Amino acid sequence: MTQIASRRPTPAETTSPYHRELIERVTGDCVLKAMDNQLFTICELAGSLCAEQLDKVHPPYGWTIRQVYEHCSNAERVFGYRILRFAAGDTTELPGWDENAYADSRFGLGNFHQIVGELGALRQANVALLRRITPNAWDHSGVAEKQTVTVRALAWIAAGHLQHHLEIVANRCNVPLKMQAAM
Repeated sequence: MTQIASRRPTPAETTSPYHRELIERVTGDCVLKAMDNQLFTICELAGSLCAEQLDKVHPPYGWTIRQVYEHCSNAERVFGYRILRFAAGDTTELPGWDENAYADSRFGLGNFHQIVGELGALRQANVALLRRITPNAWDHSGVAEKQTVTVRALAWIAAGHLQHHLEIVANRCNVPLKMQAAM
């Protein structure tokens, strides 16, 4: 069997234990399939939520569901930027971002369905980017938030990050998390 560029990363492809935990959340052997399948889950879960749930804080969490979806959109943007930079061979070290400052600023809290659509569009853009880069670009690495990581690992981390938050939302709102079967 030939290995594909989107295969599961080796432990050496990220120096962060937290990133390895996120990677382990993702099932399957191809991150592109996992990311495509999450598009279904994003919409399916959002459609299962009622208006009263969107702006309620569910202790022990400090963010509303609307803020969680906004955070996922912001994170998807950050992951895409890092993937783009590292795939191109840009080795400029990238700083972290303060996700709590973004959520606390409440700068992007608008219509929930627009946030869901934006998240889906960002995910589709990141998948399109990953599909067009050359196989050897998946092996390129860089430093973000003082952690060395490959493009491949970033893709898996993005999928694991979203999976983590979708699971939290489903649990908080007591709705089933419907996953599309792998193709």
